[in-house]
Amino acid sequence: MHEPENASARRAATLLLGLSLVLAMSTWFSASAVVPQLRPLWRLSDAAAAWLTISVQLGFVVGALLSSTFNLADLVSARATMLIGATGAAACNIGLLVAGGSGSAIALRFGTGFFLAAVYPPAFKLMATWTRRARGTALGLLAGGIALGSAVPHLVNALGGLDWRLVVSVTSALTVLGGLVAFGLVREGPFPFPRATFDPRQIGKVFKNRGVRLASLGYFGHMWELFAMWAWFGTFFAARAAADPGLASESAPLATFAVIGIGAAGCWLGGVLGDRWARTLTTASMMAASGLCALVIGLLFEGPLWILLLVALAWGFTVIADSAQFSTLVTELADQAYVGTALTLQLAIGFLLTIITIWLIPELEDAFTWRWAFAFLAPGPAIGLIAMLRLKRLDAAPVH
Repeated sequence: MHEPENASARRAATLLLGLSLVLAMSTWFSASAVVPQLRPLWRLSDAAAAWLTISVQLGFVVGALLSSTFNLADLVSARATMLIGATGAAACNIGLLVAGGSGSAIALRFGTGFFLAAVYPPAFKLMATWTRRARGTALGLLAGGIALGSAVPHLVNALGGLDWRLVVSVTSALTVLGGLVAFGLVREGPFPFPRATFDPRQIGKVFKNRGVRLASLGYFGHMWELFAMWAWFGTFFAARAAADPGLASESAPLATFAVIGIGAAGCWLGGVLGDRWARTLTTASMMAASGLCALVIGLLFEGPLWILLLVALAWGFTVIADSAQFSTLVTELADQAYVGTALTLQLAIGFLLTIITIWLIPELEDAFTWRWAFAFLAPGPAIGLIAMLRLKRLDAAPVH
């Protein structure tokens, strides 16, 4: 007999784990806040500035692939893994204070992403042990915290920015604090996953499960769109704002903060709908909406700014609203002893795709202008939508 869900204990765990994850992931977000100051200091080219972001994604992919190969998320306590990962990420981040230029900084950002792979997936697995009935909402709240954390650096820039050394120092300390919160204050919930034994073959078995394969395909389509939109919307809006001399210089970072930050509400609603309606239909609906926004937003580039901003807010809301539901599906469909391995592998491949599209968007803008650049993201959610509708037809899907 399983222990019934305790709502108050679950809420406390969600709050603490959400706080831990946002604090620990702050080193990921920090680069966005300090790049404008580092450009003249280190004489960063556009390519080097882009690699400060891409290297974190690449480090995360490598760390996640190693973790899934050795089943670390299933063999080692999630709380201990998060503390180790947070400490390592903080150490790499603080190293930026003595980095002499872009070369060493890119290597350190790679290390930051590598260690954060030991924070993100275990946090989702740990949260999943606290609930079954409302698992999508709980994981959605974690994803919402990450969306809000990703938006904050743009608000900082809009308000004039902070000294980059202060940002690096504070985010490093916050990351360690996040690991300590997880390790010291969050315990495993009443629905633990079965114990696993070391089996490197599991990484090859994950996608043999058709339900996990389709859920992951949906996630890959989602990730094809998400981070490229987050990375380049500010540049897109700044280019549009430049045509209107009446706009203040901080309008682009403020708009970017709003467009990314509204995703936190989207994650919450996506979780609620996933739990109460259907995860497959929720994710399919959100991808249909976000894909449509990707197709049309460039066509509005020369139109009224308020219409463009409304569509952008709708895009920011829907582009991440489905994110946590793909992870929730994996916790429900995967081999229960190796949920951590499946989650980590799903995240690794998803983040690998983000490297491609983050690099691709400025190339497309150069070739086709902003009118069409974002439209090339739309095939991702289209493929994901098809995968979710196919998953809905499977008997294995927990919600039909």
